[in-house]
Amino acid sequence: MSPAAHELFAVLAVIFVATVVRAALGFGEALVAVPLLALVLPIEQATPLAALVSVTVAAIIVARDWRGVHLGSAARLVAASLLGIPLGLLLLTRVAEPVVKAILGAVIITFSAFAVFSRRPPELKDDRLAWLFGLGAGVLGGAYGMNGPPLVAYGTLRRWSPEQFRATLQGYFLPASAVGVLGYWMAGLWVPAVTRYYLLSLPVILAAIAVGHAVFRRMNVRAFAASVRVGLVAIGAVLLAQALRR
Repeated sequence: MSPAAHELFAVLAVIFVATVVRAALGFGEALVAVPLLALVLPIEQATPLAALVSVTVAAIIVARDWRGVHLGSAARLVAASLLGIPLGLLLLTRVAEPVVKAILGAVIITFSAFAVFSRRPPELKDDRLAWLFGLGAGVLGGAYGMNGPPLVAYGTLRRWSPEQFRATLQGYFLPASAVGVLGYWMAGLWVPAVTRYYLLSLPVILAAIAVGHAVFRRMNVRAFAASVRVGLVAIGAVLLAQALRR
């Protein structure tokens, strides 16, 4: 296998695995896609490619499961995120990344452990605090491209069903990722190589969505909730490991 073919195979394999995770749980692909793509592609190509994949996956899931989207929740989360992005850019320039990631990782793991072991975990009855979680998602997205953890925590606290959880997160990621793609284009990072990899990955994305959807359909409510919590713990552990390594 030539180096170019080996690189293409690695890119498509990463996109397949990341998309299966996203289609099954509604989140988590960024932890898989960007770090692994960066092993075979320049980070300037890996990040916009992951954003294009995110927009595509979100659009397909929303088109199919739009009835499960909490439009009010998604709109509030997106609006607050747009306000949080500038704060995230400020955070990126003023606070050491390992410190933020260590704190965030510890908070995520603590939240997940409390949700697992508490007999009466907290619950949000309405969307009055959606702005707070959306703002947090925007800050983390603007600083480190990590919108997911506050959104997952919010969906958990709102007690959304698996269908609502998965669909509403896509209702958030669709416009948020689209704005990110626009930013990469304006910054000149959407280069021909990114377009080439994206077009070649489309059949893989469609196949992975089908696999992830099948996995999602086989999970009951308890299994889905457990998977979400495990996903959050994994995110927290990765963030702590990154902070300690640096």
